[in-house]
Amino acid sequence: MASKNKGMAIAAIGSIPLIMTLGNSMLIPIFPQMQDALNLSQMQVSLTITVFSIAAAILIPIVGYLSDRFSRKVVIVPSLILFGIGGLLAGFGALGFSHAYVWILIGRIIQGIGAAGTAPIAMALAGDLFRGAEQSRVLGIVEASNGLGKVLAPILGSLLAIFTWYAVFFAFPAICLVSILLTWIFIKEKNDRQAPPPFGKYVRRLLNGFKQEGRWLFTTYLAGGTCLFTLFGILFFLSDVLEEKYSIEGVMKGLVLAIPLLVMVTFSYITGSKIGKDLAKMKKLMVIGFILMTISYGFLVFFEKLIPFLLVLSISSVGAGLVLPCVNSFITGSVGRERRGIVTSLYGSVRFLGVASGPPVFTHLEDWSRNGMFLSIATFTLLVGLLILTLIRVKGKDDHKNKKAKVRYHYI
Repeated sequence: MASKNKGMAIAAIGSIPLIMTLGNSMLIPIFPQMQDALNLSQMQVSLTITVFSIAAAILIPIVGYLSDRFSRKVVIVPSLILFGIGGLLAGFGALGFSHAYVWILIGRIIQGIGAAGTAPIAMALAGDLFRGAEQSRVLGIVEASNGLGKVLAPILGSLLAIFTWYAVFFAFPAICLVSILLTWIFIKEKNDRQAPPPFGKYVRRLLNGFKQEGRWLFTTYLAGGTCLFTLFGILFFLSDVLEEKYSIEGVMKGLVLAIPLLVMVTFSYITGSKIGKDLAKMKKLMVIGFILMTISYGFLVFFEKLIPFLLVLSISSVGAGLVLPCVNSFITGSVGRERRGIVTSLYGSVRFLGVASGPPVFTHLEDWSRNGMFLSIATFTLLVGLLILTLIRVKGKDDHKNKKAKVRYHYI
């Protein structure tokens, strides 16, 4: 692949998770306005994220299988089109339909179905097109793009809300169009793909692979899902606090929400560019990442003033930035090309479930106790870190056999 074409292919792959991320994060700044305009409860507002994420989580394994059986590109492009259509339906529903909230939820479900064929398939595509340390670097870019979407989303959402709170829904088709064109023009898949076996045999092989390697694979799934669960939960909490307690609204609110996200993006990119295929280093960084998240959430009980709160919260963002690129490389490298789509898609389902559960869980915990919320989350991240330490075994580090570590897995 020529250098220029390779750069554009990476840009195309990076644009796909960016779309998916904007689908949730752009809504966070407009939640208070949506709540007032439609006379909704905070829980009803949070459902606009939850239904999107649950729809994606349910459909992702099916879409992953289709991408293995046909091609990544054939799945990604229609998914992006569907994502844009869902945005239009939600926007027109909010603009003039009766029962606007119901139409918004329907539009969000359609967007979730479209999102199923975006970021997880982009991970599989990166695994198909690149090898070795370059694959880890591209996966780091994918995670950084994901994070960049989270940084830009609150700012873009706040800017669009200056016109009207539902303008964000109409922005989705325009953003999708850019990604569709990049993917269609610059992604050139190899023609040597071997189609998976019939569905029943395919599932049996997959289940057998998970039976053999499930201990470490499910642990890495949990690690990635936990990062997204805590991230969206704390952003939902922070969005409400900024308006209710500090009267920070509009673009300024978007900029404040972007601070911890920018920290995560920066460390995701650095981590992805440095880890190569060193699995021992990945495990170490994942453990360190969860230690940082535990420290951050534990110490947040002592800080209520905004600037100290954001500084301590950013420590958790550093942790997430260390964890997510390592999880991506672990999972993408665990499977052969013919089943990479389904395994990365199952990981995508876990990520979406993390996103879906974050806002409602944080809402319930906050209603119970602010300090209890942070201590509960800190305890949870500590447990996940301990699971990584004990259940992911790396040859050369844990078995003292090889200087270069290799995870104990076979290709699923």
